[in-house]
Amino acid sequence: MNDQTVPALSTFAERLRAGRFVLTAEIAPPVSCDAQDLRRKAALLKGLADAVNVTDGASARAHMGALAAASILLGMGIEPILQITCRDKNRIALQGEMMGAAALGIRNLLLLTGDDPKAGDQPDTKPVFDIDSKTLIETARRLRDEATLPTGSKVAGKASFFLGAADVPIDPPAGWQPNALAAKVKAGAQFVQTQFCMDAAIVRRYVGALERAGLTRQLAILIGITPLRSAKSAAWMKRHLYGTIIPDALVERLEKAADPAHDGVHICVDLIAELSRIPGVAGVHIMAPGNDAAIPDVIRAVRGRS
Repeated sequence: MNDQTVPALSTFAERLRAGRFVLTAEIAPPVSCDAQDLRRKAALLKGLADAVNVTDGASARAHMGALAAASILLGMGIEPILQITCRDKNRIALQGEMMGAAALGIRNLLLLTGDDPKAGDQPDTKPVFDIDSKTLIETARRLRDEATLPTGSKVAGKASFFLGAADVPIDPPAGWQPNALAAKVKAGAQFVQTQFCMDAAIVRRYVGALERAGLTRQLAILIGITPLRSAKSAAWMKRHLYGTIIPDALVERLEKAADPAHDGVHICVDLIAELSRIPGVAGVHIMAPGNDAAIPDVIRAVRGRS
């Protein structure tokens, strides 16, 4: 992990620095103006996940604002990871949002490019993309470490951020270098949460390549996984979610299963156990689009094995 220490570390950061294998989860805030709808959804993860991501217009669809949702989680005693994307706001608005997050006591940020609006349900939406995710990470690092904006203007108060980035695991070919991820680390990223990768052998080779590039010493790597509901949903994810890796053998297993959703939870739990033994893997990030209720079952099963 990055040796740059931020004051008043989040519990999530402390657990990573202590070498604990962490379990983070993800929820999409509801399409709702009622905070209770979010609280009901998030309550199932309280005391289970080490931190909970709140998405920022995931799949280019509107929902309760991520900053408000993260603040509600914080009030519930759930440590949030606030996702901020470059898609919807220019640099001025993004800088203001990060200052607002710091003022609310939100410490964990996952800084992303954002999904193309054409993939969402309002395809005529005008994307912003004023800056890219690497630049946003650098802006957050500067806000934290130097208390300045990119203009050089001083910022009052303290932004005790723990900064995250996203990456897409691959089965690295000979000579492959993780240049994009290395650039995000140089910009200030301290942890990474990846796209779905349900293949431990590929994770081992991918993380091995990151280790050879020196990144595992600077970065906590959390592998994205999912409790698959069915062979149909697995096939859909492979087709439609960029970078998703789900072995054909898993799809075939789910096709033959008497209770595919139950089997999907067991597959996920077994995979977490396998990933926890791979050097350089600091934890997993559990996502379950349309299947949120399965995430607590996975985490309870994993905790029960500890």
